[in-house]
Amino acid sequence: MLIPFLIILATSSVASAGLLPFSSKHVVITNKLITKDTIVLHCTNKGEDKGVVSLEPGASFDFRFRVNLRKTTTYTCTFTWAGKTSTFDIFRADRDDNSKSKVGVCSECIWLIFETGPCRDRRDGGQPYCFAWDS
Repeated sequence: MLIPFLIILATSSVASAGLLPFSSKHVVITNKLITKDTIVLHCTNKGEDKGVVSLEPGASFDFRFRVNLRKTTTYTCTFTWAGKTSTFDIFRADRDDNSKSKVGVCSECIWLIFETGPCRDRRDGGQPYCFAWDS
Protein backbone atom coordinates (compact mmCIF):
# COMPACT_ATOMS: atom_id res chain seq x y z
CA MET A 1 0.00 0.00 0.00
CA LEU A 2 2.86 2.39 0.72
CA ILE A 3 4.53 1.98 -2.70
CA PRO A 4 1.44 3.01 -4.76
CA PHE A 5 0.97 5.99 -2.42
CA LEU A 6 4.60 7.10 -2.95
CA ILE A 7 4.25 6.72 -6.73
CA ILE A 8 1.16 8.95 -6.71
CA LEU A 9 2.98 11.52 -4.58
CA ALA A 10 6.05 11.44 -6.82
CA THR A 11 3.98 12.36 -9.86
CA SER A 12 1.83 15.00 -8.14
CA SER A 13 2.22 18.79 -8.28
CA VAL A 14 2.93 18.76 -4.54
CA ALA A 15 6.10 16.74 -5.17
CA SER A 16 7.27 19.06 -7.95
CA ALA A 17 6.81 22.04 -5.62
CA GLY A 18 9.50 20.62 -3.37
CA LEU A 19 7.15 19.75 -0.55
CA LEU A 20 7.71 16.01 -0.81
CA PRO A 21 10.56 13.73 -1.84
CA PHE A 22 10.91 12.51 -5.45
CA SER A 23 10.15 15.94 -6.92
CA SER A 24 10.99 16.16 -10.61
CA LYS A 25 13.77 18.61 -11.57
CA HIS A 26 15.03 20.00 -14.85
CA VAL A 27 18.44 21.72 -14.73
CA VAL A 28 19.43 23.99 -17.63
CA ILE A 29 22.97 25.43 -17.79
CA THR A 30 23.73 28.24 -20.29
CA ASN A 31 27.13 29.67 -21.22
CA LYS A 32 26.95 33.44 -20.68
CA LEU A 33 30.68 34.15 -20.44
CA ILE A 34 31.35 37.78 -21.39
CA THR A 35 34.65 36.68 -22.99
CA LYS A 36 32.71 34.41 -25.39
CA ASP A 37 34.92 31.43 -24.44
CA THR A 38 33.69 27.86 -24.79
CA ILE A 39 32.98 26.12 -21.47
CA VAL A 40 33.78 22.45 -20.92
CA LEU A 41 31.54 21.19 -18.15
CA HIS A 42 31.24 17.91 -16.29
CA CYS A 43 28.33 17.27 -13.91
CA THR A 44 28.04 14.33 -11.50
CA ASN A 45 26.30 13.18 -8.38
CA LYS A 46 27.06 10.16 -6.18
CA GLY A 47 25.45 7.72 -8.59
CA GLU A 48 25.36 9.39 -11.98
CA ASP A 49 27.82 10.99 -14.38
CA LYS A 50 26.27 13.33 -16.95
CA GLY A 51 29.43 13.21 -19.08
CA VAL A 52 31.69 15.95 -20.40
CA VAL A 53 29.96 18.59 -22.51
CA SER A 54 31.35 21.52 -24.51
CA LEU A 55 29.20 24.67 -24.51
CA GLU A 56 29.80 27.36 -27.12
CA PRO A 57 28.78 30.93 -26.15
CA GLY A 58 25.01 31.06 -25.66
CA ALA A 59 24.63 27.27 -25.84
CA SER A 60 22.84 25.24 -23.15
CA PHE A 61 23.01 21.78 -21.61
CA ASP A 62 20.17 20.26 -19.62
CA PHE A 63 19.32 17.17 -17.62
CA ARG A 64 16.41 15.81 -15.59
CA PHE A 65 16.19 13.79 -12.39
CA ARG A 66 14.13 13.28 -9.25
CA VAL A 67 15.16 14.33 -5.75
CA ASN A 68 15.90 11.33 -3.54
CA LEU A 69 13.77 10.25 -0.57
CA ARG A 70 16.06 11.85 2.02
CA LYS A 71 16.20 15.11 -0.01
CA THR A 72 20.01 15.04 -0.10
CA THR A 73 20.38 15.07 -3.89
CA THR A 74 23.36 17.13 -5.07
CA TYR A 75 24.81 17.57 -8.56
CA THR A 76 28.28 19.11 -8.73
CA CYS A 77 29.65 20.53 -11.97
CA THR A 78 33.18 21.44 -12.97
CA PHE A 79 33.47 24.30 -15.46
CA THR A 80 36.66 24.88 -17.46
CA TRP A 81 37.37 27.76 -19.85
CA ALA A 82 40.46 29.72 -20.92
CA GLY A 83 42.73 27.80 -18.53
CA LYS A 84 40.47 28.38 -15.50
CA THR A 85 38.62 25.61 -13.65
CA SER A 86 35.80 26.25 -11.17
CA THR A 87 33.26 24.00 -9.44
CA PHE A 88 29.75 24.60 -8.20
CA ASP A 89 26.90 22.50 -6.79
CA ILE A 90 24.48 23.22 -9.63
CA PHE A 91 21.70 21.49 -7.68
CA ARG A 92 21.48 21.03 -3.93
CA ALA A 93 18.19 19.86 -2.45
CA ASP A 94 18.71 21.96 0.68
CA ARG A 95 18.99 25.10 -1.47
CA ASP A 96 16.95 24.36 -4.64
CA ASP A 97 14.17 22.12 -3.29
CA ASN A 98 13.52 23.88 0.00
CA SER A 99 10.76 26.46 0.30
CA LYS A 100 12.59 28.00 3.29
CA SER A 101 15.87 28.64 1.44
CA LYS A 102 16.62 32.20 0.30
CA VAL A 103 16.32 31.16 -3.36
CA GLY A 104 13.27 28.92 -2.96
CA VAL A 105 12.18 25.86 -4.90
CA CYS A 106 12.84 25.42 -8.59
CA SER A 107 11.33 22.66 -10.69
CA GLU A 108 13.12 24.10 -13.72
CA CYS A 109 16.47 25.32 -12.40
CA ILE A 110 17.94 27.65 -15.03
CA TRP A 111 21.59 28.58 -14.49
CA LEU A 112 23.50 31.28 -16.35
CA ILE A 113 27.27 30.82 -16.16
CA PHE A 114 29.41 33.96 -15.91
CA GLU A 115 33.12 34.40 -15.15
CA THR A 116 32.25 35.66 -11.65
CA GLY A 117 30.02 32.66 -10.88
CA PRO A 118 26.72 30.98 -11.69
CA CYS A 119 23.38 32.77 -11.43
CA ARG A 120 20.05 30.99 -11.02
CA ASP A 121 17.42 32.71 -13.13
CA ARG A 122 14.12 33.66 -11.54
CA ARG A 123 10.88 32.65 -13.21
CA ASP A 124 9.14 35.75 -11.80
CA GLY A 125 11.37 38.07 -13.86
CA GLY A 126 13.31 39.38 -10.86
CA GLN A 127 17.08 39.70 -10.62
CA PRO A 128 18.83 36.31 -10.79
CA TYR A 129 20.33 34.81 -7.65
CA CYS A 130 24.11 34.89 -8.18
CA PHE A 131 26.63 32.79 -6.29
CA ALA A 132 30.40 32.64 -5.93
CA TRP A 133 32.22 29.59 -7.25
CA ASP A 134 32.66 26.79 -4.69
CA SER A 135 36.29 26.48 -5.77
